[in-house]
Amino acid sequence: MLAIRGQGVDVEYKPGDEPVTRADREASALIVGGLRESFPQDVVISEELEVDPARLSQPRVWYVDPIDGTRDFIRGADGFAVMIGLCVDGAPSLGVVYQPTRARTYFAYAGGPALMEEADGAELPLGVSTISEPGQCRLAASASHRSADIDRVKTELGILDELNVGSVGLKLCLIAAGARDLYVNPVAKTKAWDTCAPQIILERAGGRLTDLHGAQLDYRDEELGHRHGLVGSNGHAHEAVIAKLATLFPGKAPG
Repeated sequence: MLAIRGQGVDVEYKPGDEPVTRADREASALIVGGLRESFPQDVVISEELEVDPARLSQPRVWYVDPIDGTRDFIRGADGFAVMIGLCVDGAPSLGVVYQPTRARTYFAYAGGPALMEEADGAELPLGVSTISEPGQCRLAASASHRSADIDRVKTELGILDELNVGSVGLKLCLIAAGARDLYVNPVAKTKAWDTCAPQIILERAGGRLTDLHGAQLDYRDEELGHRHGLVGSNGHAHEAVIAKLATLFPGKAPG
C-alpha cells in the first residue's frame, strides 16, 4: 500500500461517491487469498469484492477492510488502517487493526487481552480510560465525513475536545488505548468490515460498541450495514451518552 502511494494514487469512485484505489484492490486480493488458503472452510468478505451469501448461514465469517480511511490514504495522511476481523456465530471474536505508516498493530481475540504492538516489536496492553461524565469525554470524529450532527452531539454532551481521524478502526483503537473516550457516528453508512476487527479490540480493552440506542450490532444483517449509527466508548460513559443522544436521535438513526 505504501509503495503504491509513493508512486502516486489514481482514484476511482464506487457508488455512494466512495473512493477506491489500486492499493485497496491489491491489498484485498493479498489478504483474502491468504485467509482462504489458511481457512478454506470459512467465508471471507471484503469491502472490495462481491458479498458471498453463504455468510448468513456459516458460523465463521472473516470481514476485511483493506484500507479503512481511504480518503486519508489518498491525501497522504496517516489516519488509515488495514482491518481483519473474524465473527464466530455472529459475534466478533478476533480482530487486527494495522496502521501501516506507524507499523503499529492493535489486536485481540475472545477471552484474551487487547494488545498493541509497536514497530520495534514491543507489546503493550490496552485499557480504556475511567471517565464517566459525557462532558469530559475526548471525542474521536471523522476526518472526511464529519457532519453537522457531530456539532449537535458535542453541544448536547458538553464536549470540547475533538480529534479527527479517518479510519473508524483507528478511532475505536484510540479509545481502547485510553487516548480517546468516545466515538459517535449518527450516519447509517458503516458496514460489518468497518467494525468487526476493532469491536473485539475495544471490548477486550474494557470498552463498548453499540448502535445509537445502545443495542448490540447485528453482523447477520442481510445488507451488512449498521443502520442505526454507532457509539463507541470506554464503557464507563456509555449509558449516560446513550441517554443524552436519545433526545437528538429519537426512534431511529438519521442518515
